[in-house]
Amino acid sequence: MFDLLTPAQQDPILSLTVAFREDPREQKVDLGIGVYRDNNGQTPIMQAVRKAQIQLAETQESKSYVGLAGSEPFNQAITDLLLKGTDGYSRCATVQTPGASGALRMLADLMYVAKPQTTVWISDPSYVNHKPVMEAAGLKVRFYPYFDRQTKTVNIDAMLKTLSEAGQDDVVLLHGCCHNPTGADIRPEHWQAITEMALKQGFTPFVDIAYQGFGDGIEEDAYGVRLLADNVEELLISTSCSKNFGLYRERTGAAIVVSKNLETAQNAKGRILTLARATYTMPPDHGAAIVEKVLTQPELTQIWRQELDDMNARILGLREGLSAALKARCGDDRFEFIKEHKGMFSVLGMETAQINRLRDEFGIYAIGDSRINIAGLAESNIDYLADALIAVS
Repeated sequence: MFDLLTPAQQDPILSLTVAFREDPREQKVDLGIGVYRDNNGQTPIMQAVRKAQIQLAETQESKSYVGLAGSEPFNQAITDLLLKGTDGYSRCATVQTPGASGALRMLADLMYVAKPQTTVWISDPSYVNHKPVMEAAGLKVRFYPYFDRQTKTVNIDAMLKTLSEAGQDDVVLLHGCCHNPTGADIRPEHWQAITEMALKQGFTPFVDIAYQGFGDGIEEDAYGVRLLADNVEELLISTSCSKNFGLYRERTGAAIVVSKNLETAQNAKGRILTLARATYTMPPDHGAAIVEKVLTQPELTQIWRQELDDMNARILGLREGLSAALKARCGDDRFEFIKEHKGMFSVLGMETAQINRLRDEFGIYAIGDSRINIAGLAESNIDYLADALIAVS
């Protein structure tokens, strides 16, 4: 049987991590995989998370099954974080999933069960897993223009023009904030326009919000998803705790369905649980238990929010520092977009050959589409990276 298989295509991000690890050079910089690192190159455990873990170790009395939906107190806390105060809050249902990728897959499977002819519109470019997950569920995928590689900003006119073709059999997948991979975000007025288009044309918005708190702030980053929840009848949401809680390896996420009423949303939740039973059965508990404690204990919540603000401020400082270092070297503003982008990533607009030179000549590892992980950069490497970027430009 297995001799009929051809070699699998390597994942463009995970394979880069392996190549970086095997590189013997002392001077090397990993700007590939999307994890936050401090100036020592470590991905730290947040203090709020550490305190919650200690509480769990001292008080948790069982490792029995939690249930198909995962932790319901976690589900409520995540729903509160994203949707409390919106019209959609009273007509939604939430399921804990193995990371945001698990949420994407469960919601994709749900779409296929509900309407097999669904087409999912994805930004060009988008998170590397969006297309394969949707196609693996049997859905059709189309792309809408998003990133202008010349200006390094959102090509909003082309985006809205293309989305004017979306109708009742379509789902439009949007990044809630901190667009991956580009770092270029749509503005509040663009969210308003998309909301109006959804109401007029009948397509269903799907917001993937994996970086809440890494853009303009916890509340500000939820602007788009909350606007939609206030206005549209149906909305799909996938969310992750990997970045803003630093729980990468715990695989903690959630899928949220907003519907026209609570009964319909609960029906959708029931279908997701049936799909989950045939896939992974139950999500892992530990990360969700940590998040539940952090979000339901005011003292821990305050610590977490301050830590998240500090991490975000450091990323902004890295952006400003790299932009200034590049300006000092090239004498113009061609790299100013770096400090305007949001979140962990920026797409530099370089060709594959230039990215290869960064790796081969300087030991700087970036994705082939020229995405770099700003949040993985150490302050001590800013000048080295700036020199390398100028050298290959």
